[in-house]
Amino acid sequence: MTQVLTPTCDRWMTEHQDVDELPHGLDGLAHRIVGMFKRRPGVLIRLLDDARLVDEMQSKFDHCSDRILRERLAEYRSVVRRGARGSEEVVFPALAALREVAHRQLGMRPYVVQLAGSLALHRGYLAELVTGEGKTLAAGLTAVLEGWRARPCHIVTANDYLAQRDAGWMGPLYRFCGLTVGYVSGEFDQARRREAYSRDVAYTTSKELVADFLRDRLILGKFQDYTRREALAIFHSDIMKRAPTVLRGLHTAIIDEADHILIDEAVTPVIISGRHENAVFKQACSDAAEIAGQMELNRDFTVDHGYRTIELSEAGEDRIAKIADRMPGLWKAHRRAAELITQALEARHLYENGKEYVVQDDKIIIVDEFTGRLMHQRTWREGLHQAVEVKEGLDQTDLTETSMRLSFQKFFRFFRRLSGMSGTAREAAPEFWAVYRLPFVSIPTNRPLCRTQLPAKIFASEKEKWQAVVTEVRTMHENGRPILVGVRTVRQSEHLSRLLGEQEIKHAVLNAVRHREEAQIIAGAGDEGQVTIATNMAGRGTDIVLGRGVAKKGGLHVLATEYHEAGRIDRQLYGRSGRQGDPGSSITFASLDDELLVRYVPRAVRIQLARVLSRDPEKGQAVCRSAFRGAQWWATGRASRQRKQILKVDTWLDESLSFSSGGGP
Repeated sequence: MTQVLTPTCDRWMTEHQDVDELPHGLDGLAHRIVGMFKRRPGVLIRLLDDARLVDEMQSKFDHCSDRILRERLAEYRSVVRRGARGSEEVVFPALAALREVAHRQLGMRPYVVQLAGSLALHRGYLAELVTGEGKTLAAGLTAVLEGWRARPCHIVTANDYLAQRDAGWMGPLYRFCGLTVGYVSGEFDQARRREAYSRDVAYTTSKELVADFLRDRLILGKFQDYTRREALAIFHSDIMKRAPTVLRGLHTAIIDEADHILIDEAVTPVIISGRHENAVFKQACSDAAEIAGQMELNRDFTVDHGYRTIELSEAGEDRIAKIADRMPGLWKAHRRAAELITQALEARHLYENGKEYVVQDDKIIIVDEFTGRLMHQRTWREGLHQAVEVKEGLDQTDLTETSMRLSFQKFFRFFRRLSGMSGTAREAAPEFWAVYRLPFVSIPTNRPLCRTQLPAKIFASEKEKWQAVVTEVRTMHENGRPILVGVRTVRQSEHLSRLLGEQEIKHAVLNAVRHREEAQIIAGAGDEGQVTIATNMAGRGTDIVLGRGVAKKGGLHVLATEYHEAGRIDRQLYGRSGRQGDPGSSITFASLDDELLVRYVPRAVRIQLARVLSRDPEKGQAVCRSAFRGAQWWATGRASRQRKQILKVDTWLDESLSFSSGGGP
């Protein structure tokens, strides 16, 4: 499809917000103070007051015909489009009109708190709206206002399914307001992507959006700068008539599940790469795996589970020096051989099938540790992927050569208007401001939260924990209460499924391997006596609605079987119960063998915790809970330092490769 660009559209296609180095020193202190001011309680008070004003205006549109309502919307759109003085004054009546449109077209009338959330997004805030409070509709109302500006508006969701679902769900609202809507999926070709991005509002995922941005930059090459393209057009007029890119620019982004995209995913850059064969390297990987299998733990090397690293001892270095000449090509050198063998050791001792990856169709598929979803198009870099393939006895894939790379931390700072929403963002509020200049506001629930948070139960061993989990599931099942059991890995979900099967307890499993019926499984997870085992993917996007009579029995019971490194992820799971004032409860069962303690608490301390737990169970429970909280604090701090390091790498790349806002990412 040929896309004809006007000069203005062509300029917007590659222009974006300049990304400055983050302030530090006294400037950084001043920046933090400004962020604290923008998070002050008065912000929420004003948002709620303004939302009530919108609510009061609602009556003006109740009895309007569709024709008159469209005429009013067209007037508001014209004012917003021109950006004339007073354009913000039409936001309140426009939202009131949109509220009526949502009721007529979608069968949903936004609550006052949803209007407050929509206003927060419009004003560039990171709004915390808990699960079940209507984030999708709140974002849709804001997207109409942003779409009226005639600038690219992207709504970034957690996965392809949600992008397609939300675009279809909100479609009637947008069309009534004179806007077009589209969505981008990983399976789309370039033509379908260009068509989707050409719409007034485009739903997509962060990975697809960043990858398309990078591919467009590669296509444009040295003509990323509009001035160069304009100069070339003097001699080659066709340059203005055809756009080989898919995006029409970066202006507005509304990010759903912002904590996952902007915090959890921030350390993983999106990389555009090409493959090339290297038979010598593949042989070197095979030899390294064989040598690694002969090395002894605690004699030749040690494993640091906290930092997920392998450290070679003197004995290990000496052993490699003696056998390095067995390696082919460049890997005969001691340093190169040591790097490859260390990587083979990492594959053996730090990467587990059913946890960091799964094997499907004789291929290694990486599992996203935060969502539990499979990442089919992603590979580990620098030979690690090949090392895992050798470990699993699979054919090695070709090496990849990086063409371009960009982190989410940098990319989302390109947008001129950025906002986001999440059910669990409070803990990361300072980081949202420091990195993205996104102030935080927590929107209250429409109805009082009735979920009961029970004290965690700590067990001495994993075996004891899983036995207790089965007992808890049986009790809830017999009482007719639905129960959602959250696990961290595919392997754990399959293990618990076997245990419940032995007890003849009927259940459903949702993990990275069994994900095809995700929406149906989660939608039915609130039925009477239903038992659902799910990895983190259950916490995103689909509400669990209670079945008939379940509320009287206590509602949904959520059982977490392990603490996560980030407390936010625990809260995401807990938030599946207690939706819209429904009753519910949540609890965590953990053991001293859990990965969080193994990685961040010394073995000697864990032994002492076990002794206290056995001698004085009541006191031991309290002490162990404190140990888990301390481990989470340490893990969260380490993850934050990693993200800061990524920012430093971005800055170094800018300076080293002379990237600029007009010349590249």
